[in-house]
Amino acid sequence: MSRAMDATAKLLRQPQQALDVGQLRADFPILKQKIHGKPLVYLDNAATTQKPQSVIDMFRCYYSEMNANIHRGVHTLSQRATQNYEEARTKVQHFINADSFKEIIFVRGTTEAINLVAQSYGRPKLKVGDEIIITEMEHHSNIVPWQLLCGQTGATLKVIPINDSGELKLDDYKDLLNARTKIVSIAHVSNSLGTINPIKSIIDMAHAHDVPVLVDGAQGAPHLKVDVQDLDCDFYAFSGHKLFGPTGVGVLYGKEALLDAMPPYHGGGDMIKMVTFEKTLYNDLPYKFEAGTPHIAGVIALGTAIDYVSRVGLDSIVAHEHSLLSYATEAAREIPGLRLIGTASEKTSILSFVMEGIHPHDLGTILDHEGIAIRTGHHCAMPVMEHFGVPATARASIAMYNTLEDIDDLINGLKEAHKVLM
Repeated sequence: MSRAMDATAKLLRQPQQALDVGQLRADFPILKQKIHGKPLVYLDNAATTQKPQSVIDMFRCYYSEMNANIHRGVHTLSQRATQNYEEARTKVQHFINADSFKEIIFVRGTTEAINLVAQSYGRPKLKVGDEIIITEMEHHSNIVPWQLLCGQTGATLKVIPINDSGELKLDDYKDLLNARTKIVSIAHVSNSLGTINPIKSIIDMAHAHDVPVLVDGAQGAPHLKVDVQDLDCDFYAFSGHKLFGPTGVGVLYGKEALLDAMPPYHGGGDMIKMVTFEKTLYNDLPYKFEAGTPHIAGVIALGTAIDYVSRVGLDSIVAHEHSLLSYATEAAREIPGLRLIGTASEKTSILSFVMEGIHPHDLGTILDHEGIAIRTGHHCAMPVMEHFGVPATARASIAMYNTLEDIDDLINGLKEAHKVLM
């Protein structure tokens, strides 16, 4: 063990005053099980996080005590469901420090949020010759919606390149910004590299050209404190299931003036005030963008997940995850033949790598037999794989309930895989 690893290990083995990981783990029932007879080591948190008991209990509570549709009924169950649904909206507002509840739109996830902005904000405005800026490190959900929009409008997609550490080349970004640029859409944190992008500077540079910015916060909101007013971003999107909440629900934040000027994305249900065969009068924000019966239980449970994360404290979560990532990075560098993919100076929670002569899928299978869950593949970020000249990587991703022992198990599993397969 290197000196740096030893120092980090000693630090992490000291009592955690701010973050009681043992108590956290007790809150997540799935972590108590065994896989192939071994204690589960869950390191696939970038794909989805596990759920605390309070979130699981909220589903039981909703369906056993308040199941009814919202915004429509005068009966008690409907009023109860509506109150809890709107309280969840307020929790999200405070969690990301939005100025108004009207700026919080519930959607199915980050992907739908980006598609909503592309189609509702972008499609009416863009034309042939306009440009959209994304980055080389985006996952497919922040590439394909813009490609669709380019196909519909004749706009052109421009891409900020990355260096071999997985950091954006900001001088190239500066050169890409011009009078033709109509929107910038960029990940807060790369899902395949863990790079934390300098979002505030990127937004400031875009705003100097009067260009709005969408931040894809799918990997940002669970691991970093988000303040949309401080960032001054125009849109921010994230998913509930990566934030210890349920699948099938997410959030689009948008500045009220922008959302107010945008046409509805879907038609029907809650997004109307009045309908005749001649015309429809659309609802006010935020309901204008929430057509049909939403994922009521999911929204309420997302509010419960935010309560949980807030109680734990994002500052403590960030510090804990950073320590684990530093420890894992140093340990991984000592494994023969292992190459880290993504070594940015500002990173969080993600350790991507390849091992010489061993396919990532084989690594994933061997680790699974040891009870260790990691992700292997292109992580829905094929351009990143192309940049680094690999078809896939193995990716271990950390959450607040992971421990130093989880990292030791991963490193030992990788060393064993190297012995078996080489």
